[in-house]
Amino acid sequence: MSGAPRIALISAVPAAIAPAVAALQADFPQAQVWNILDDRLLTDADERGGLTDELRARMVRLIDHALQADADGVLLTCSLYGGVAQHTTAAVPVLAPDRAAFDDLAAAGFTRVLVVASFEGARDDSVARLREALQAGGVGTEVVGLAVPAAMAATKSGDQAALVAALTDGLAGHTDGADAVFLAQYSLAPAGAQLEDAIGIPVVSGPKSSAMALRRALER
Repeated sequence: MSGAPRIALISAVPAAIAPAVAALQADFPQAQVWNILDDRLLTDADERGGLTDELRARMVRLIDHALQADADGVLLTCSLYGGVAQHTTAAVPVLAPDRAAFDDLAAAGFTRVLVVASFEGARDDSVARLREALQAGGVGTEVVGLAVPAAMAATKSGDQAALVAALTDGLAGHTDGADAVFLAQYSLAPAGAQLEDAIGIPVVSGPKSSAMALRRALER
């Protein structure tokens, strides 16, 4: 590949952009980041009672826009639309937000993974999708979930120290028996490295796993 690989990030909320960009800068610094934001994707889904065929088609158009503009890779940062990425056929990698992280968790052979989110809906959704992905791959890892509401305020304020503290405090007493933590939301990912140091077990996040997966795919 000549020149810097162009990675299109398709986001539904501005808060998901910075963690994805930071992960690419850290783990795939050669990449040229292109942000595509449709900040009505989640609102419209909520107003319509969930993901509709029309909204799926809208995401397909955004992916097509990125591909037609010569993106070398595409990463969706909103898990609600992840299924659209998984059903996309393209000559370049098009990743759902958590696909690479789920692959990493499956390959690691963990016995018990603790899924952490800032609210119950995200926790339950991620637990269900991770269990499904592991079962589909024949992996018997136990998956449990934990919501840490205090982390939400820290993500909204952009205070990383407060985020690390909220997650560390929230996980106290809940990591017994777990040999890894999965951060279910991109907005929690900035705390990953410091949280791993604090709790002493691996912390996996979508942005980091995705950045590394894109790098591997495009450096072949």
